Amino acid sequence: MDHGLEYQRRLGSPESVAAQVRSGWSCCTDIAAAMPPALLDALGRRAAAGELEGVALHTMLDLAPSACLAPEAARGIRPVSWFSGAGLRRAVEEGRADVMPCFYHDMPRLFRDHVEVDALLCAVSPMDRHGWFSTGVSASVSQALIGKATHIFLEVNRNMPRALSGPAVHISQVTALCENDAPLPVLQAAPIDPVSRTIAALIAQEVPRGATLQLGIGAVPEAVGMALRDKRGLGIHTELFTDSMVELIECGAVTNQNKPIHRGKCVATLAFGSQRIYDFIDDNPAFLMLPVDQVNDPAVIARHPDFISVNAALEVDLFGQVCAESVGTRHVSGSGGQADFVRGAVASKGGKSFLAFPSTALGGTVSRIKDQLTPGAIVTTGKNEVDLIVTEFGVAKLRGRSLAQRARALIGIAHPDFRDELFFHAKKRNILI
Repeated sequence: MDHGLEYQRRLGSPESVAAQVRSGWSCCTDIAAAMPPALLDALGRRAAAGELEGVALHTMLDLAPSACLAPEAARGIRPVSWFSGAGLRRAVEEGRADVMPCFYHDMPRLFRDHVEVDALLCAVSPMDRHGWFSTGVSASVSQALIGKATHIFLEVNRNMPRALSGPAVHISQVTALCENDAPLPVLQAAPIDPVSRTIAALIAQEVPRGATLQLGIGAVPEAVGMALRDKRGLGIHTELFTDSMVELIECGAVTNQNKPIHRGKCVATLAFGSQRIYDFIDDNPAFLMLPVDQVNDPAVIARHPDFISVNAALEVDLFGQVCAESVGTRHVSGSGGQADFVRGAVASKGGKSFLAFPSTALGGTVSRIKDQLTPGAIVTTGKNEVDLIVTEFGVAKLRGRSLAQRARALIGIAHPDFRDELFFHAKKRNILI
């Protein structure tokens, strides 16, 4: 096969590629920067013009505005959010999008077994001399979608890093492609405020030498990463690769030499943030971008001794039920991989799972520790799975504790302004006896 000739035969504009999508199709993307902006915008414009009907768009974690998610496209495209960014969140709130309940590690299997994939739309790195395109900074469900899709439409971007271990698409598998060298989404790290630093310091004290890390997104996980710069022998096995992890590698805190599997290599299933992250991933043999059903498998996580998982949450009740994806009935994101890493970390020998957040919200007027969750709130991590809850006032260990012990521990790390109220409700409901 003449790979260059085959490339040219399939090459067109975003509009000509999007024109091949038919009404009634089920279209899918992988997460975050894998979403091809030019293709999706062209598809959205077709829908807004009335050229499409009944198209389902399965996608997750949109990082930038897209014509596919605009109200005008709703006449022809119904997004299905597997984990929401701002655009998907707004579409769900306005009744223009559906939601897929799922754990992150289970997504590839759900696509294989339950979702039709008429078309995969994917942003990729340029083709190599062997005819292969890398899916770059997103590997979570790409392999499953490549294997099932009837049609594969690519948006080739010279700014997409080539992940040497990640999923790849061969030119012979491609239906059509276009080129768009748009900069990848660059997100500024969340500002690290004094409360986040305090929480990070509490968690850092619990991290032993040689631990393997998973850090979520937000100010607190980012602050934890920065608080670990004086540690040594750390490893990285995480769903999301972040700026603080690059910092830990470059300062020598992370060596990956104590990991029992993938020794010497960082493991992730997606990455987004600064250009520093993308430059680190590109052609780096010490970085593994792997499918999420491998990375987030609790059994794989548990094989790492002293596994430390740090994730955020919105609120927790006195039973230990954690909500991380809604504000009452209002949709925010999705379950993601929180439960995957909670389960894996607590099954790890010496492992710990931290769910960390400031003690209050809305300028100190609302306690995030509640006697019961806000009505309609979705339980992301169940009471039987939760391990450690952290606020700026301390660490509450819940695993292996009775309900009364949990309540006392949680009240003890709530903001002082709300402790009496929480104690009153706990007594009234016979939680404290």
